[in-house]
Amino acid sequence: MSETPETWFDQPLVFTIADRHVRGRLIRLGPVLNTVMAAHSYPPVAEKLLAEALVLTALLGSTLKGEESQLTLQAQTGGGPVELLVCDYKGGELRGYLKFDAERLAEVGADPTLFALFGEGFLAITFDQAAGGERYQGIVPLEGASIGDAAEHYFEQSEQIPSLIRLAARHDAEAGCVAGGLLLQHLPEGEAGRDRLHVRHDHPEWEHARTIAETLKGEELTDPATSLETLAWRLFHEDEVRVEAGRFVSRGCRCSTDYFAGVLSKFPEAERGEMADAAGLVNVDCAFCSRIFPISLDEIAAHGSAA
Repeated sequence: MSETPETWFDQPLVFTIADRHVRGRLIRLGPVLNTVMAAHSYPPVAEKLLAEALVLTALLGSTLKGEESQLTLQAQTGGGPVELLVCDYKGGELRGYLKFDAERLAEVGADPTLFALFGEGFLAITFDQAAGGERYQGIVPLEGASIGDAAEHYFEQSEQIPSLIRLAARHDAEAGCVAGGLLLQHLPEGEAGRDRLHVRHDHPEWEHARTIAETLKGEELTDPATSLETLAWRLFHEDEVRVEAGRFVSRGCRCSTDYFAGVLSKFPEAERGEMADAAGLVNVDCAFCSRIFPISLDEIAAHGSAA
């Protein structure tokens, strides 16, 4: 793996520790994160929350197989200042959006809990697998100090896989918004004849790896001068760690005039007419990229005819 700082952003490092039956991923987002943030003017608290959520989405999404597989992370409020958080990953493309009450968010302080942000909210993680068309979703309460804590509860309850998730984000004077994350998991099944590990959360192999991983600091995850391979070696230098570079992550909003015209063409003609303005345009607002797409009724009709 290249040892230049430019390559330490936006590409996960996949690693395994065979003797401990542990797998993991490290990632540090930089340019792709700033591209997502550039479409909006988020205050620091909102930027940090969305940055950590995007890191989590990239970590989980990079485990998918198949170009058309998709990971969607959605957090909804139960009365908190954050009304909606949505991120998704598909084919290496990442996007995210945060909707919030600015006045209420300004009152929660610089380091709020999930309860302060969402109230009695819920986190939904959805995996859409291209192979076989399988789709499964887990929903857990938004509890803990960070969205990573809630995701750990998801794996414990829905997947029954012992997991550790660490997320961190900060604003760097040179690099802009930088965020990093670690996903560490005990393999769900061991070798032939071993216990089924997904029901052994107290397995000594897992406890050893987890205890070491918990020493990882947020400053290390977001330090552009330290490669992810170096972080993996620092943590697990006593074990044989096998690493490989994952797929680069890019910012990818899938919105387009053609896509929206296709969606709108499925509505009855009368309803499309009601959506249009005086000029015969249906203005579609994409929250992800903060753009408005004006689409004519003729374009919509033509797309429907072609289909």
